[in-house]
Amino acid sequence: MRHYDCIALGTGSAMNVVQGLLEKNPEAKVAVVDKDEPGGICLTKACIPSKLLGYPAEMVRQVQEASRHGIQAEIQAIDFRVVMERMRDTVSRESREIKENLFQSEALDYYQGIVEFTGLYSMLVGEEELSGDMILLCPGSRPAIPEIEGLEETGYLTSDTLLDLEELPESLIILGGGYVAAEYGHFFSAMGARVSILGRNPRFLPAEEPEVSAVARDKMARHMDIQVNHEVIRVGSGPDGRIRVVARDRSTGEERELEADKLLVAAGRAPNTPLLRVDRAGLETDSAGWLMVNDQLETSVTNVWAFGDGIGKHLYKHVANYEASVVYANAVLGHSMSVDYHAVPHAVFAWPEIAGVGMKEAEAVAEYGEENVAIGFHPFEETARGEAMAAEDCFVKVVLEGSAERVLGAHIIGPQASLLIQELITIMNTRDRSPLPVVQGMHIHPALSEVVEQAMFNTMSRGEYEHLLRHMIPELFE
Repeated sequence: MRHYDCIALGTGSAMNVVQGLLEKNPEAKVAVVDKDEPGGICLTKACIPSKLLGYPAEMVRQVQEASRHGIQAEIQAIDFRVVMERMRDTVSRESREIKENLFQSEALDYYQGIVEFTGLYSMLVGEEELSGDMILLCPGSRPAIPEIEGLEETGYLTSDTLLDLEELPESLIILGGGYVAAEYGHFFSAMGARVSILGRNPRFLPAEEPEVSAVARDKMARHMDIQVNHEVIRVGSGPDGRIRVVARDRSTGEERELEADKLLVAAGRAPNTPLLRVDRAGLETDSAGWLMVNDQLETSVTNVWAFGDGIGKHLYKHVANYEASVVYANAVLGHSMSVDYHAVPHAVFAWPEIAGVGMKEAEAVAEYGEENVAIGFHPFEETARGEAMAAEDCFVKVVLEGSAERVLGAHIIGPQASLLIQELITIMNTRDRSPLPVVQGMHIHPALSEVVEQAMFNTMSRGEYEHLLRHMIPELFE
């Protein structure tokens, strides 16, 4: 058995801690273990490949909408194979560079293979047994596959396996109505596929504010069929080889049948912990299998730390990087730093783009009371740049604690939402979270950032905001 000062599972954000550890203690014996190609899920299966695919889709939509600005443009052809190869080449190159660095490093031992715990502080990698004084668990997650009659026999794509596609399917059914469904629905429809989305939740993108979800569905439904509140009950193949999906409307009980060339399951994420046999190490998990940690990210076993997707809290790469900094502070430096998730941002890279940070309106009301919550709001098209871009129905919404005028959250749908949200993320990470820097700071005119500034100027009560929404999105109140 080989013994190490530290064993790190995963080659994504876990490497942030490993690098810091080795810089502080160059003599430390460190092992890094990963069953997959190095770089972590973000690089190899999720963020990077999906955004490499999303940008060509964005270019397609820009050309398609150019006529609104008096520009007659035409897409002559889309080479799907080139789009996919560019993505795979980029991911492979970066992963290969990481692998070479890991193998060549004299500061650590790198093991690539299936890993499972054999006991407390010990694990088996292939035929090699390792033990460590400190263990860092950043094992990632995998696509969740629901139990649906005929699904396994029929076959399906996931966000992992679709990256291997060589040819564009003429038609695609996506099971799920969340972020993955939205982003890949955008990609495949822009490439030219007929896309149908079947979401089980009554709302499309249910993790967003209701008004954001409504606008997103309306705009994206111009390019694909989006059905919500539908339960998929059966999947099969027809004699022509096409996939047949039977779904039931959860409100009416009515069944409908859809056919497509391919089926993508985008039903969320599942933990990798069952593969690791964490029970043998005495590590506690919740009912879904995510590793349980305290607010300093230590597991139920002393000096075993977990972060990233493996703890099932906020499955974003930027959160995993933040959590890695907390683990470094506590596990390596001996501090007692607690995680703070009050300003976790996210973005949906679809068409339109969506971004959010912090509390939603309902969460703020539940914590601070209805009378202590105010809303800042401004439409894109009521700014000079937004009007120039014809950004119809897009907006910035800011949730404020009315009494203290603190920014509690923000939600944006529209062009460059992932960039515009950053100003509000920064505000939410100041001591008092005051909107004054946004209000008092000069915004370039006529830059798109003025829409954030104007949302801070245009604050109103929740009653006034509801009145505005009843005129703007009446279907929310039907």
